[in-house]
Amino acid sequence: MSVTQGTGGSTSPTTLTYPCGQCGARLEYAPGTSVLKCPYCGHEQAVGPSDRVIEEHDYVAWQSSPVKATAHLAQHVLRCGKCGATTETDDLATSCPFCGAPIVAEIDAAEQIAPEGVVPFGIDRSGAQEAIRQWVRSRWFAPNRLRKVSTAERLKGTYLPHWTYDAATSTRYTGMRGEHYWETETYTEMVDGRPQTRTRQVMKTRWYPASGQVARNFDDVVVVATRQLPAERLADLQPWLLENATAYQPEYLSGYQALRYDVQPDQGLEEAKQIMRGVIREDCCADIGGDEQQVHSMDTRYGALMFKLMLLPVWLAAYLYGGKTFQVYVNAHTGTVVGERPYSPVKIAFAVLAALVVIGVVVAVYLANRSSGGSTSPGVVSGLLVHAWPAAAAHLGPLSP
Repeated sequence: MSVTQGTGGSTSPTTLTYPCGQCGARLEYAPGTSVLKCPYCGHEQAVGPSDRVIEEHDYVAWQSSPVKATAHLAQHVLRCGKCGATTETDDLATSCPFCGAPIVAEIDAAEQIAPEGVVPFGIDRSGAQEAIRQWVRSRWFAPNRLRKVSTAERLKGTYLPHWTYDAATSTRYTGMRGEHYWETETYTEMVDGRPQTRTRQVMKTRWYPASGQVARNFDDVVVVATRQLPAERLADLQPWLLENATAYQPEYLSGYQALRYDVQPDQGLEEAKQIMRGVIREDCCADIGGDEQQVHSMDTRYGALMFKLMLLPVWLAAYLYGGKTFQVYVNAHTGTVVGERPYSPVKIAFAVLAALVVIGVVVAVYLANRSSGGSTSPGVVSGLLVHAWPAAAAHLGPLSP
């Protein structure tokens, strides 16, 4: 990828290219390094020094400003007619990195907010392939033939846009504090056909009104800035090690694709507030104390709101199995893999059957012991289940989700 930059308005973007000093081919960023490398002759060129630093923007000031800093990340914006994804590239036509469909250039693409930082690719193509191989082989209930899949049919290195938000919050809450206490309860149990009166301790809860105020400062709450990929999949790629981010330099994008954001900063802020709300609720519960807590209301004030746009690296992969294409995503910095996978109906059926057999054996042993006058405690029953299940599950494959 070549990279283009601009400052908004009518200024035309300037295309940046990185030709190899030896053979003239296009240099690409080498993952895990600080150099651009020629994929043909191996010549290396250091990423130029930069005095830029990653800066966060005052959200309120940005929102009220009529002029906002913008930039182009590439010369052309390509839109997929099949899945709707947009990517940035120097190519006038290519294949969609998400669904594989052919895509062509989109005309008159608008400039966007300039990225402040980038987490460079740390895992190269071969490392991504190995991560996928390990992931495929560790799937529980996966068909045995799936483990023979060794390479991805398509593998694209892509930077995904993410917003990060900082906030100083103060929250007033109301709720209830629950405190446990114990009462002695009398009950009747049949023993050898005769009623026996017994007692047991029962836990109950007294509830008291509670209210108060908590404060929490948030730093770098990450929100995905694209709707083109499933949010739940991208969430599973976290954590993103933002401490390894560097100030944005276009060299880091050379050789990769970049996805434009379609989640605006105000939309991202609302998502960030929902993430913050979960943490604040935990703070309220901790402040309420007691043995149980209920939070009825939270009134949160957000101050010192700051935000920035970050580009985070992902290998977008696809592999073919049984005539169907499955999508996989690799965090190109930590190696975390998430994605789609097929299931084996035979293994699932065997698992259900094995579980029923194990439970039946344990119940039979329990009933036989009771009829002979013995006693089998719940702990013994649990022990039988714990020791019996691994033998039945040994043929199902690795115990991975």
